Amino acid sequence: MTRMRVASARTRQDVEPPQADTPQEALAPGARMLAVLEVATSSEGPVSSSDLAPRLGLPRATVHRLCVALEKMGFLQREPGTKLFVTGYRQQQMALNSLVNSFRRGERHAVLQALAREVEETVNVTVLDGNEVVYIDRVECQWPLRTHLQAGSRIPMHCGASGKLFLSMLPAAQRRRLLLAPLQRFTSKTITDARLLEKHLKQIRSSRVSIDEEEFMQGLIGLAVPVFSNGRICATVSLHAPTARHTVESVSRFVPALQKSAELISRLLSAAV
Repeated sequence: MTRMRVASARTRQDVEPPQADTPQEALAPGARMLAVLEVATSSEGPVSSSDLAPRLGLPRATVHRLCVALEKMGFLQREPGTKLFVTGYRQQQMALNSLVNSFRRGERHAVLQALAREVEETVNVTVLDGNEVVYIDRVECQWPLRTHLQAGSRIPMHCGASGKLFLSMLPAAQRRRLLLAPLQRFTSKTITDARLLEKHLKQIRSSRVSIDEEEFMQGLIGLAVPVFSNGRICATVSLHAPTARHTVESVSRFVPALQKSAELISRLLSAAV
C-alpha cells in the first residue's frame, strides 16, 4: 500500500507544470522557444539574442539557436538591413486570430453594441497588422446612410483615425520606417507629406484622440481612441459617421463615450491574461 501511495505521488508530481520561477534551462525545448518568443514580441523594438539572453536566463548561443529556429518557422524575422529580430508574419497572424476569436469576443461585441446605441453611429474595434489597420469587430448603425466596412477589412495607416492613432504611439524609429514609402492619396484631404503627417501625429499623441476628416473616404469622418494593455496601445475603439449627419466638432462630443468603451475592453483583455 505504501509503495502504491509513493508511486501515485510521483505521478502527480511528474505532470505538474513548471512553476513561474523555474529556471529557463530546466524547461523543455518547446517551452524555451515559447519563452523566447514571448520576450521578443513584448519588446518595443528589434532585439538581438544578446539582448534576450539575460532577460531569459539562458546562454546567448542557446537563445540565438532558438531565434533562428523561430525565424525559419516565420514567428520571428530579421529587421531589414540588420541582424536584429522582430515579430514575424506567422506570429502577427496568430496574435490577430487570437483577438478575433477570443473567448471574450461576445463581451467585447456587447460593449460595442451598447456604444452604438449611445452614439447612434457605426463603431469598431481595430488592431494593427504590419502597416495596415484591421477591423476585428464592428456594429453598424441603423441609419439608411452608412459605410459598409466588414470585420476583416484593411485600410492603410496614414489616412484613417485608428491608423494615425497607432502611428502616433509607435516608437519613433518604427514610425519613421513605416513613413519612408510614398503615402497614397485617397482624397483631396489625405496627408501625403511625411513631415506634415509627423506634426499631425504629435498632436494626436498628446491628446490620445484621432480624427479622420475625409482623409480616407470622401464624405466620411472617423474618430478613434486607444485601448491599452500593459501600458501599450493594442487596439482602438473607433466611430464612422457621414458628413451628411456630422461635422468634426459634433463627433468630438462622442470622445468620452468611446473612451469609456475602450476602458471596458481593456479590462476584458486584462481579465483574459
